[in-house]
Amino acid sequence: MHQWWKSGVAAAAVVVTLLGGLTSAAVWPPPSGAGPCSVTKTANVAVPMRDGTILRADVYRPATSHAVPVILMRTQYGKEAAQVQPSRYQRPSWFAAHCYLVVVQDVRGQFASGGTFSEFTPDRTDGYDTVEWAARLPGSSGKVGMYGSSYVGATQWLAAEAAPPHLATIVPANTGSDYYEGWTYENGAFRLNFIEPWVMDTIALSAANHRGDTTVAHQLTQDDKNIDRWLHYVPYRSFPPFHPGDPAVAPYFYDWVAHRTDDSYWQRWALPRYYPRISIPVLDVEGWYDAFLTGGLHNFAGMVSSGGSAWARTNQRIVIGPWDHIGWGRPESIAAPMLKQIGPVGNSPINELMLAWFDHFLKGIDNGVAHGPAVNYFEMGANVWKTTAAWPLPGTKWTNYYLSSGGHAASVAGEGQLVTTAPAAGQQPDSYDYDPRHPVPSVGGHSCCAAPGGSQGPYDQRSVEQRGDVLVYTTPPLATDTEVTGPISVTLYASSSAPDTDWTAKLLDVHPAGTVVNLNNGIQRASFRESSRAPTPIEPGTVYRYTITVWPTSNLFRAGHRIRVEISSSDFPQFDPNPNTGSWLGESTATRIAHQTVWHDARHPSALVLPVIPASASGKASTIFPM
Repeated sequence: MHQWWKSGVAAAAVVVTLLGGLTSAAVWPPPSGAGPCSVTKTANVAVPMRDGTILRADVYRPATSHAVPVILMRTQYGKEAAQVQPSRYQRPSWFAAHCYLVVVQDVRGQFASGGTFSEFTPDRTDGYDTVEWAARLPGSSGKVGMYGSSYVGATQWLAAEAAPPHLATIVPANTGSDYYEGWTYENGAFRLNFIEPWVMDTIALSAANHRGDTTVAHQLTQDDKNIDRWLHYVPYRSFPPFHPGDPAVAPYFYDWVAHRTDDSYWQRWALPRYYPRISIPVLDVEGWYDAFLTGGLHNFAGMVSSGGSAWARTNQRIVIGPWDHIGWGRPESIAAPMLKQIGPVGNSPINELMLAWFDHFLKGIDNGVAHGPAVNYFEMGANVWKTTAAWPLPGTKWTNYYLSSGGHAASVAGEGQLVTTAPAAGQQPDSYDYDPRHPVPSVGGHSCCAAPGGSQGPYDQRSVEQRGDVLVYTTPPLATDTEVTGPISVTLYASSSAPDTDWTAKLLDVHPAGTVVNLNNGIQRASFRESSRAPTPIEPGTVYRYTITVWPTSNLFRAGHRIRVEISSSDFPQFDPNPNTGSWLGESTATRIAHQTVWHDARHPSALVLPVIPASASGKASTIFPM
């Protein structure tokens, strides 16, 4: 029984008149900025797919005699919600009041739409069919733009991969470039604290409600209340809440666990393969602590270099703000306290900027919103907006900060240093024992989906640094302000007593008062050091050169602050703990303790590699977003 019948709403279209002057008693969305067109809403409009499945959409129609473009959202989180909350987009009627046809559709197998839900699988063809259907709506000019965040960003890119002829532009926010790397896995590690709670409390739950399975829906709701317990459950391949063996509940989760390498299962959706087929302008919006930051940056750089036409390559823009996945700087948003302290300068401009973008690329208004490839980024620490023409920033000075100690860098009480001169011979390595039964806890980071439970955002790391299985390396107090903006990595020479293990790295800003703020983090599974498609074990005791990709940031390290990096072997529950056995917790419950050694001598120059931005290369700073 489909959702619209259960809710008592007839499947036939329902028309509701909306006033052109929107008002609301709620703080979000604000009532200001509505356009001149009054709006009517037609609910549950049938949208036929090529296989005969009927999806349902709400259509918001402006009162105008002119043909107008279409703005389309395809969501698995409920078309009536339309990602307005928590404090994100304006209402669909707000955009329609600016004289656009607005279509918000439930994806296949969710809420009011027919069919069986499966993550990723149908959204390329369903997206193509919906774009072309929307372009033919009465009153449509034939141009379609899309918008939405997270998976609703993925529905845009998946549609764009199919190249529907009437898709003119997309505005994806907080979304990735690859559903294996940087979405489900990260350099071989399973993104545990994103994947399990996300499936449990959103897509599996809403799909169960859609098909009328109240028993499973109730069980998932109860299990979500005990998510901490379930994050400890292994092996993942038999994770009970998703009913292994039952194809109705969440079979895609078990597919993800079964395909732990970047094989053909994932490659069919890998967006970089499709950049040359995509010939449209893209406005991408990301956050420094978002779960899919690297994917957004890859999409921007990939479309600039490999987009399907010179026009598309020129008309790419990305905005990166001081945000996590759903905390967009609004005063009432859910976000880490340190992000909220940034204040109004950090408020996302997405609604106004997106409207200007659509005005230009769908209506042809010359408003200056597109002026060649552009990166608008928020520099934390200084709390200002800056603009550049490329990513990484032109003029970046890649600077090595070498790990150094006399062999005693464990915990903040140790002697670990970061120095700018290469190490001399004779330095003793640092060592610690990593026990997967007692992993280093995640305190903030770039996970998903809401702080603080989602391991995302900036938090004081002093409690983590008390542990003996965390190596801590720090510069002296900086003599001058230092801007760090761009990709970050750690070159690590390390050995382990295990046939497989993990290496983690975290970049931090140490304030003079003692607060230690995480900027971003990364992980590298040892067996995936050379390939994500064909992992190979390591030889116990052998020193290997690893590159740990720490996700990008932009931060002004003020004079008197110190730069710090933490090295360890776990970050739980953001990532699954490596059991050190050569297997993983997706398949096995066995674990062992690994003795870890980090080398930093003349033969093994382990280093934090930072993108330092000289004052001559840094853009003009502004406390107002450059619309």
